[in-house]
Amino acid sequence: MPFPFNILLLPFNLTYTIFQRLFGTIGYLFPFLPRLLNRLYSGRALQPSRDTGRRPLNPTDTSARFMREFEEEYGVTHGTLPFSESGYAQAFDLAKRDLKHLLIVLLSPEHDDTAPFVRDTLLSPDLIEYIKEPANNIILWAGTVQDAEAYQVANALNVTRFPYASLIAHTPSVSSTAMSKIATSAGLVSSQDLISKFQTAINSHKEELDRLRAQRQEQQVNRSLRQEQETAYERSLAQDREKARKRKEEEAEREKVEKEQREREERKADLARKLAQWRRWRAQNVHSEPGAEEKDVVRMSLRMPSGERVVRKFRADAELEELYAFVECYDLVREDVVPDEKEIQEPADYEHVYRFRLVSPMPREVFDLDKPGNLKERIGRSGNLIVEKVIDEDDEEDDSEEEVM
Repeated sequence: MPFPFNILLLPFNLTYTIFQRLFGTIGYLFPFLPRLLNRLYSGRALQPSRDTGRRPLNPTDTSARFMREFEEEYGVTHGTLPFSESGYAQAFDLAKRDLKHLLIVLLSPEHDDTAPFVRDTLLSPDLIEYIKEPANNIILWAGTVQDAEAYQVANALNVTRFPYASLIAHTPSVSSTAMSKIATSAGLVSSQDLISKFQTAINSHKEELDRLRAQRQEQQVNRSLRQEQETAYERSLAQDREKARKRKEEEAEREKVEKEQREREERKADLARKLAQWRRWRAQNVHSEPGAEEKDVVRMSLRMPSGERVVRKFRADAELEELYAFVECYDLVREDVVPDEKEIQEPADYEHVYRFRLVSPMPREVFDLDKPGNLKERIGRSGNLIVEKVIDEDDEEDDSEEEVM
């Protein structure tokens, strides 16, 4: 700007500088005046400046970026300070839920006190140890007002001076859900003064919080006990249901086996009854042995399974089945003995199966009922046959059942 214009504007610049320093001093001595004036004229707290060039991120990523920049700026390793890696809302809810103290640290790179506060106070070994002490129950959340979330937190807490630290805790005396500021620090302060301020605030609320923690612990124990009882009850019910199910299945299986056994025995009894009826019926229909006057006969020598040899004559035109029927009913027709029963009917729904076969020994030849022809055509004028028993699958199953029983 040209020199003549500087001369003309000099009074205005001096006046502005004087008033700025005057109001700055008043604001420092009386910090409530800037907030009061700002509420009267603008309806909101004095707002710290923001770097509009920073890319907005979600709360978790914003916290990660702050920690990375903090570690790079002040040359500390990750974890030196136990910063919360979540957003402010999550840290607030965690402190409220677990009845812990939420320590909020807000920094503004534009303030000259920021670097000394961090190096001499925030990173002092005694303050780091105090924050990390489990007995103090402190959750540390920090941010820079260059970021939107920390900027909004500063507005919500009515921050007018940086660097800023505030300790927030649950205050049951206010309400059952209230979270209040119990200690606040703005500007440069020594680590010992900050620790003393925080410890005094913590001690003043310790009794209330300890009582509330004890109540919650008792409630948690009761809930755990009740849950264990419910779990044990449900487990017992499940075991009882499982036992009932297995018992029902075993009963059903046992009933099924018994039913099958009964049905099998009934079938066997019915089959035995029909077999006996068929044998009596068939014995009555076996032709008598031809007399000496009949010449067209076939003379058979039969060796029974018992070893007995039976010699008998049959009509030459008799079917081979007649010979099988004679062997089957031999105990009823031997010596021309015919059962006393008369008019025995053939059993219904029954098809007789001969469980033996007639075989000639030399050369071996099986005379079965599958081929047609009478005795003379199949065997000749005489024959010497052996009665061989045939064991089928049903007999094997019956034998196996008898062995098991």
